[in-house]
Amino acid sequence: MALTSKDIDRIANLARLELSSEESERMLSQLNGFFGIVEKMQAVDTSGVQPLTHPVAAIQDITLRLRNDVASETNQRQANMHNAPAQGEGLFLVPKVIE
Repeated sequence: MALTSKDIDRIANLARLELSSEESERMLSQLNGFFGIVEKMQAVDTSGVQPLTHPVAAIQDITLRLRNDVASETNQRQANMHNAPAQGEGLFLVPKVIE
């Protein structure tokens, strides 16, 4: 997949960027280089290879150090609602933005 200068202009417009022609050409070269690397990586046959949970797992056994999923703070609903400009039934009320 190769991008064109037209693609770069569209991406810059969507990102609200103003690129000079030199910057646009440099961006085109860099992005096409990136996509070239991705295509090379996709060409490698990885069938039968188990995904790693951690890069070091390829060379040594490793266990992930995960903390217990425990609530550590008390309920602060009343304190949080104190500064709300509008509230109802314990919820923040906001103006309707979607019809």
